[in-house]
Amino acid sequence: MTAGVAFLAMMALSAALLAGFLGALHPALDSFSHFRIHLSVLTALLALPLLASSYRLQAVAVLLFAIASLATTVSALPRLWPQQAVAKPADRIVYSLLQMNLRFDNPTPKKVLSLIGRTNPDVITLDEVSGMWTSELGYITSAYPYRILCPYPNGIFGVALLSRRPFAAGTAPHCEPRGAMATATIDFGGTGVDVAAIHLSWPWPHEQYWQIGELAEPLGALGETAIMAGDCNAVPWSAAVRRVASLGGLTVMPSAGPTWIHRKLPDFLRRFAGLPIDQVFSKGGVMILSSTRLEDDGSDHLPVLVEFSLRPDGREPEDEHESALAANNLSTGPRG
Repeated sequence: MTAGVAFLAMMALSAALLAGFLGALHPALDSFSHFRIHLSVLTALLALPLLASSYRLQAVAVLLFAIASLATTVSALPRLWPQQAVAKPADRIVYSLLQMNLRFDNPTPKKVLSLIGRTNPDVITLDEVSGMWTSELGYITSAYPYRILCPYPNGIFGVALLSRRPFAAGTAPHCEPRGAMATATIDFGGTGVDVAAIHLSWPWPHEQYWQIGELAEPLGALGETAIMAGDCNAVPWSAAVRRVASLGGLTVMPSAGPTWIHRKLPDFLRRFAGLPIDQVFSKGGVMILSSTRLEDDGSDHLPVLVEFSLRPDGREPEDEHESALAANNLSTGPRG
């Protein structure tokens, strides 16, 4: 009886795991993809003891499927040691972008401002910019005078874009409907780069799928050279993130690792069992050099610091992964 129950549970988990690979068919199926790592591990754990039961053949097949599924998430798996850093180009300036979901009711806003001061990024993309944050961000206006804050209808889930560097001459930053996306053309040493901050809603049955459709036009309007970051509430291998990338002609950067978990759970669980839902996209002359998760700042998301450079000719990479680098070459910094 115990083996029978375990077998039924194993098959149910493997069905959920399979559904996540069919996310392009319907957003309901894509919702399962966000838990692919967790489902793979649980399915494998159930299959292992069944290898010694009458269900051994089914267990072998499911175990292989779970291992193969887990392999598709390898770039987002937590690591106990840093990967070898990519050599920074000696002939190009290295810029930095800090992606942060601030948490609308963050109890320690000064930790956020301190982190910004210590990392000193060129540009910052922010999510969950509530009314409280409008006031707090005012304290760093002198350091980041070029900015745009886009309020969300509920006053909680707005986005913002802050920059040390000026907006390109003749351009103006703008907000997309309902404050889900902020875009600005920033002057990086004479080169104009479209920078965007994005914040997607939760997956189906919430409005994420329809929201991406609403953002199709602004995503498609991003310039030939662009970088975009934000809380996508979706993992990098999901149909939702692939759709965003396709609409913008963007490449998804290999994940920096898990960045979110329920705020009542301890930080070490977020780093090892959280969801990698903060994404960075790029295209054109942008070349991502490194990506590092930073320390807890009071939010339920970990900040992500990205370093990048610009190709002098602004050309598209021959290999789409040259821009966002292959996972085994990208420096993701210490994890854990």
